[in-house]
Amino acid sequence: MFNAYSPFHQPLDNSLVLRSIRDAADAERLAAFNASSFGTDVGTMSRALIRQHRAARPYDWLYIEDTSSGAIVSSLCLIPWTWRCEEVRLRSAEMGIVSTHPDYRNRGLIRALDQRFKALLARDEFDLSHIQGIPYFYRQFGYEYAIPLELHWELELRRLPDGNPDQPLRTRRADRADIPALMDLYADATRHLDITTVRSAADWQYLLENSVGTATEIEVWLILDEANEATGYCSLPKQGFGDGLIVSETARLSAATADGLFGWLKHIAAERGKPYVRLNLPATSDLVQAGRPYGAALRDDYSWQIHVPDAARLLRKLTPVLERRLAASLFADLTETLPINLYRDTVELQFERGKLISVQSIGASDTWGFRLPPLLLAPLVLGYRSRAELRSMYPDVGIWGRNQQLADVLFPKLNSFIFTNY
Repeated sequence: MFNAYSPFHQPLDNSLVLRSIRDAADAERLAAFNASSFGTDVGTMSRALIRQHRAARPYDWLYIEDTSSGAIVSSLCLIPWTWRCEEVRLRSAEMGIVSTHPDYRNRGLIRALDQRFKALLARDEFDLSHIQGIPYFYRQFGYEYAIPLELHWELELRRLPDGNPDQPLRTRRADRADIPALMDLYADATRHLDITTVRSAADWQYLLENSVGTATEIEVWLILDEANEATGYCSLPKQGFGDGLIVSETARLSAATADGLFGWLKHIAAERGKPYVRLNLPATSDLVQAGRPYGAALRDDYSWQIHVPDAARLLRKLTPVLERRLAASLFADLTETLPINLYRDTVELQFERGKLISVQSIGASDTWGFRLPPLLLAPLVLGYRSRAELRSMYPDVGIWGRNQQLADVLFPKLNSFIFTNY
């Protein structure tokens, strides 16, 4: 992976230099640094991602070294993902595994790394960037909460059915040979979501084989019919928030299969000393719906923090989605220019008879019909918050007159959930 590769090198102040990994030895040093910051399983995950993930690129792994000691003191990486927003595919770059040695904090090192990270976003024309990061901190780098993450639907074991002893759920661990079936089941299970992860055969192979021993290791269990054919699956992460048995993914399920799965999960949880079952799943998933009569309650949740590198590029990419929404509304023949004023920049959307023929950034302007603080573009465009919700929370959201209706048509609330690719 390092052949014909020119590593990045930028001197900073006080014997510090910002680099991308240069060779296998650098990759190992960085993995060891991540292990010292977050634990051995994150170090193992770093090695697996660098060596074995289909999207691994050496220039995406950045670190700052103190040349006086040769030690890595701060780092982050860019992990490319593909998401689907309705019928459009978006390229999103995760800012991952971010840390700074305690002795080097409050010296602007993450800011320096972020500047290089954003240069990579621009160079490779990513539509979005996302991070699971700690609360508040990443707002200073242009991130805002905009897609659900780490939901916690809790189910007490005593309330779950025991399953049918005469027809127990048939299961087995999935392996590489099952990838074609898993891809079909995943596509069917995520079809109803407006925004979700696109997962390739290589992604499935990584999850099944290369995530073992890492911080994101999962067990993928197939649900079998009487002929031992896969009719469904569920994924159980080895680690996660809370003490319960976590279910992070399932195929579509019938009511009877869901009850059987609950009985199986109840048994597995008791066997592993887990006090409850936690569903880290969207509210619309079959298993959450089936769990409501058994007391499934949302105890907690978090959200992905999203950065939009180029507002005009994102909106231009979403042209088919925006035109389809217009066509189904009273604005089907819209002919006008809609300026979205983001205070520091304005993006003009030019419509002609319902077609979006141009999306351009024109810089700062004094237009008043559609004003939005720049960090709020992500939650609006990605359907996490409606125009009315944003206005109720932020007085500097200003969308007036007919533009309110138009905003609601162009940017409705969406049903979104991002499943892991590693």
